[in-house]
Amino acid sequence: MDRSQSARPTRPRLAGGAAYHAWAWAGREVDSERAVGGGGKAAEPDIGADRAQVPGESTPSARGPETRSELSVSTRRAVQIAVAAVVVAGLVLRFWTRSALWLDEALTVDIARLPVHLIPSYLKRDGAPPLYYVLLHYWMEIFGESDVAVRSLAGVTSVATLPVGWLVGRRIGRLLPRRPGGRTGGSTAGWVVVTLLASAPFAVYYATEARMYALVMLLCACGVLVVLRVLERPRPAEVVLVAVIGAALLYTQYWALYLLGSFGLWLLWQAWRGPGARRRPARWMLGALVGSALLFLPWVPTFIYQARHTGTPWARPANFAAVVDAISGFTANQATLSRSGSNQGIVLAIGYFVLAALGIFGVAKSRWEVAVDVRTREPGRTFGFVAFATLLAAAAGGIISGSAFSPRYASVVFVLLLLLVMLGVLTLGDPTVRVVVVGVVAVAGLAVGIENVWTQRTQAPQVARVLSARARRGDIVVFCPDQLGPSVYRYFQSTQTDRSGRNGRFVMETYPRGIGPAFVDWVTYEKVVRASDPAAFANAVERVAGTAHDVWLVWAPGYQGFGNDCQALAGDLGAGLGYSERAWVTTAPATYYEPMSLIQFIPPRSAATPSSGVSTGASTGGPRRTSSASGA
Repeated sequence: MDRSQSARPTRPRLAGGAAYHAWAWAGREVDSERAVGGGGKAAEPDIGADRAQVPGESTPSARGPETRSELSVSTRRAVQIAVAAVVVAGLVLRFWTRSALWLDEALTVDIARLPVHLIPSYLKRDGAPPLYYVLLHYWMEIFGESDVAVRSLAGVTSVATLPVGWLVGRRIGRLLPRRPGGRTGGSTAGWVVVTLLASAPFAVYYATEARMYALVMLLCACGVLVVLRVLERPRPAEVVLVAVIGAALLYTQYWALYLLGSFGLWLLWQAWRGPGARRRPARWMLGALVGSALLFLPWVPTFIYQARHTGTPWARPANFAAVVDAISGFTANQATLSRSGSNQGIVLAIGYFVLAALGIFGVAKSRWEVAVDVRTREPGRTFGFVAFATLLAAAAGGIISGSAFSPRYASVVFVLLLLLVMLGVLTLGDPTVRVVVVGVVAVAGLAVGIENVWTQRTQAPQVARVLSARARRGDIVVFCPDQLGPSVYRYFQSTQTDRSGRNGRFVMETYPRGIGPAFVDWVTYEKVVRASDPAAFANAVERVAGTAHDVWLVWAPGYQGFGNDCQALAGDLGAGLGYSERAWVTTAPATYYEPMSLIQFIPPRSAATPSSGVSTGASTGGPRRTSSASGA
């Protein structure tokens, strides 16, 4: 092809026939900047392979050897080795952390180990959908309940996201341009996505946490892949799969409501005003979303109850700054309170923001030039709309409902963000520049992700060791707030306490409800906290302990809604009956994401017989209940 031919807008020849109509996103023909040559399978990582002969650029022979578009064979081999090293490092980090399970993980395991028919009733007071808990239940039946075992489900799920990400990137890349005689854009795009996913600290962290967020990312990646296939050529089986994946997302994480709603708006627009060839698949997928809603109907009563009575009382309500916080949160160690404090995290955040913007607005003009098209470019326009509409809707929903925001909730848009970053990389015309940019992003990501190996999420094992060694039979262990209970409870030997927190050795109670430590009941949580009286709770504890048993207080300040209640409880226990105190563990917030203190209160010894049996605190909030409660 000579220069005049390469500069002339042409109708691209695509495998799959209808793919042209699927990707002529704006309803007009794709120009030669976005044209695609024929197939070619990706058999090896090749981030440095060029993707296009850019319109108006001279051929290598016309401009000299400095304009060569291909990397040398030795450089390409070095890139392949580097990509393999990043992937291996990412795989190792997905199963490597020294930290114990903190509140959310311990609570998840406690719920998942219940008989399957009881899980929904406990989740009703927890606020989460059931799919991950049911999967974890059966996973633990096979692999056990050790820290490594319960976390490995998320690790395996995260690993499975990598090949799906490669398929998504390859499918998108094959529809992007390439240089004549060069390698296909699919090869480059697929391995860029894999490299970004493997090195992403957000994905690494949630691969090592016994929670549902790795599963959310896998389902989103599968959803994007199936949607792309339906846009090319709608088939009934794949439309049904869209419905199933949508329902699975709803049963895994509730922010999927915002994601599917935003995607539904895009489909409505395409069905109404989109190009003719896209209207039919758009309508089919709107039907698939209706199918997702129908599949979710059995859980709707529980969801409504949770929305009315549980919420997120542990954090402040969201605001629109959450849109930016979500993206910056993707670049930090999730087990630290400061989410953007490290230099490598800042580098990664800048890389994500800039490349995602290029993925939406960038146009490659030459090997060294990238223009900005304020009308936006496809497919970045669609990915960007769905991602940011989801975040805006979630922020608005949080403001209206008073629900909190956490970067982990934004896992529903994480895959879309990485696809925008990949598109941004591919706007860079020079292969060496692409290699360097992806390399910087990958190294920064791994530098943040490796912190997860030694970052400690909870101080619970330290507290549990002291209690196991020092507490005597009949002693009272009190947790304030109750959110400290599940992680400490996990690290007692199973013979020491039953699930209610009571047996022959300890009585374990939590403030404010006075229930056992295995679960947290989030129903009307804020009202219960406001109505509780630390002094009355302390008096009830002292009556149970008498003069023969010590009281051990596990506590931490700063929990949302508690004010100074836990400090007051500690003071009331110390002053009430003249107890002496000894601090065994002090909070270390600089070291632990979930810090806590342990204080022993020793009553003056006498011949009095201690109280026996289960505590019977008054309605003021003392230890009194034996009913089950669920966790967060």
